Amino acid sequence: MQEAKVFTKNNIFQKFEVLKTNRNKRYRYHEFFVEGVRSLNEAVRNNWKIKSFVYDKNNLSDWAKDMINKVNTDMNYCLTPELMKELSGKEDTSELMAVIEMREDELEQVTLSEKPFIVLFDRPSNRGNLGTMIRSCDALGVDMLIITGHAVDLYDTDVVVSAMGSFFKLPVIRISDNKALFEYIDKLKKRYTDFTTIGTTAHNEDPVYSINLTSPLMLMMGNETMGLNKTLKEYCDLLCTIPMSENSYATSFNVSCAASILMYEITRQRGIKIKGTL
Repeated sequence: MQEAKVFTKNNIFQKFEVLKTNRNKRYRYHEFFVEGVRSLNEAVRNNWKIKSFVYDKNNLSDWAKDMINKVNTDMNYCLTPELMKELSGKEDTSELMAVIEMREDELEQVTLSEKPFIVLFDRPSNRGNLGTMIRSCDALGVDMLIITGHAVDLYDTDVVVSAMGSFFKLPVIRISDNKALFEYIDKLKKRYTDFTTIGTTAHNEDPVYSINLTSPLMLMMGNETMGLNKTLKEYCDLLCTIPMSENSYATSFNVSCAASILMYEITRQRGIKIKGTL
């Protein structure tokens, strides 16, 4: 294991900072910055490439020491307590942080279950919503989350934090154009003859509980402000909505809340046993 010491805000420290704050630089380096015990444990457990660990050598728990010793990295960095505090996004400075390599967006590389359950999030514009969506997808048995169009950065620190460890467990694939998406869906429809694409809308469509959700499917969730774009909506086999109280002041759900409700209905109909409790 190679280790370098950092005592000042040199170019190495500045790289850590831009990985946290600058989307363009993240993609230039093809790396992102992560902290938090749960996130780091899941990153290692799910075989993400850890490029570097960042730590104060004099302030390490047995867990952190074990992580550093067992994970193969390119180079680790030992910082002063002051630099660690400035770099950490937590009130109590993280003892261990990491630089992790991004993964390629390859739809065909994602292994699907016998009865695929895929969720699509169209142009997410809120980092917290995207992170929550990832966490809910993982909790409710989704095979893969697809992100379409111009969206917030998947590798933004706030997305990783809000998704918690689920970020490293759930396959999340970004697709920039609808052509690649539709080609993939067409392949799925040939492979699974009853594969269904279900769009969501706040308007008066079929209530979600009235639809058979037991077949292989893709659930399409729209942008927080504009909803599902017209092209995707027209491509759907059917549209559904979540009925709301007639006396409600609210006219729609937060997208991540709506997704959780819809995904739960899918797992309920399928009779899938979900591990854990609230």
